Amino acid sequence: MAIAADGPAIAGIPVDFILFGLTLLGVALFHHNVLQVALGGLATITAYKLIFTGFKAGPGIAGLAAHMGHEWVLIANLFCLLVGFALLARHFEDSGVPELLPKLLPDGWLGPFALLVIIFLLSGILDNIAAALIGATVAATVFKRKVHIGYLAALVTASNAGGAGSVVGDTTTTMIWISGVSPLAVAEAYLAASVALVVFGIPAALAQHRYAQIVRSEDKAHAVDWARVGIVLFILVAAIVTNVTINLKFPEAADHFPFLGVAVVLAILVMTPLRKPEWSLLPGAMKGSVFLLALVTCASMMPVDKLPPASVLTTLGLGFISAVFDNIPLTALAIKQGGYDWGFLAYAVGFGGSMLWFGSSAGVAVASLFPEARSVGQWLRHGWFIPIGYVAGYAAITFVLGWHPS
Repeated sequence: MAIAADGPAIAGIPVDFILFGLTLLGVALFHHNVLQVALGGLATITAYKLIFTGFKAGPGIAGLAAHMGHEWVLIANLFCLLVGFALLARHFEDSGVPELLPKLLPDGWLGPFALLVIIFLLSGILDNIAAALIGATVAATVFKRKVHIGYLAALVTASNAGGAGSVVGDTTTTMIWISGVSPLAVAEAYLAASVALVVFGIPAALAQHRYAQIVRSEDKAHAVDWARVGIVLFILVAAIVTNVTINLKFPEAADHFPFLGVAVVLAILVMTPLRKPEWSLLPGAMKGSVFLLALVTCASMMPVDKLPPASVLTTLGLGFISAVFDNIPLTALAIKQGGYDWGFLAYAVGFGGSMLWFGSSAGVAVASLFPEARSVGQWLRHGWFIPIGYVAGYAAITFVLGWHPS
């Protein structure tokens, strides 16, 4: 990546990147205090740029205000989605539907693998955060909360991979779509994602089956709260319709107002008289949201002017970078630069964040339900098959379809 402007550097590395790297290292080492580390890193980077380098939009307080004026829509959308979908996941859990799934999932390790496939498919039509939270909620029920960390990593990856080929499944693919790229060009990512799902899904399912098997209830009758099912569907439909409508008819407006996040919040509030949400979840969901948004804001302040020339290897590398560097600015730079095969790019930036728990909003959302997942060491140790699946999927799309940039 190219540096946008001159500034203090150590061994040729801008101090901005060193501070960001130390923040990420702190998150990895002090996983019980990740919010404090992220906020401390954001405060340090902001103070440094105020004093020494300024921002892309200009120096001083005015530059910071202009920068945040550009970023606030993304921040507001992510905040509303993370908090809103946490409430949605509890509605889904309380609906009683998860208790029915053990009877429908296959026996043995095929059961947890089938759940990964379901989340993969759901993510193509839902936001990947919602798909990941639904998957984690179901897993908590069918495995009686004994969920292997490697399987949690696989749930997050299945949701990210499933959204990589759909223009409504992930923020990055939506960005590519509204820039004028055909949805069919993005859909090519499903070839890579499907291969990756098999490669990482099977060992993840086997690990979960060894750790805890599906618990099937002996009760023949089980009540389903259809009102809560309706609420879940209403919220999801509101999100999908808003996303598609705004991006098709008012693409420029989406850059100036968080329509998607507001639609989710309004849908939850409208349905409150029917069933009250679990408001006690808000503090935890907000804490996880602020953590992610602190890292996203840090990433947006990095002095990156452009990416290396588009190529197969560059795009492969962007997937690994997405695990530690927010994929939204990476995608924006790639769109501005051009010359990419958009199916390759969608897969790389969509999948890449799965390699660390804080590398994607879906990972942060799932970690809010399972705090034990907030360990980089454990995520890498038990989710070793995630980067292998990424490379296998990338190799598949490379050799089957070939690199054809537009």
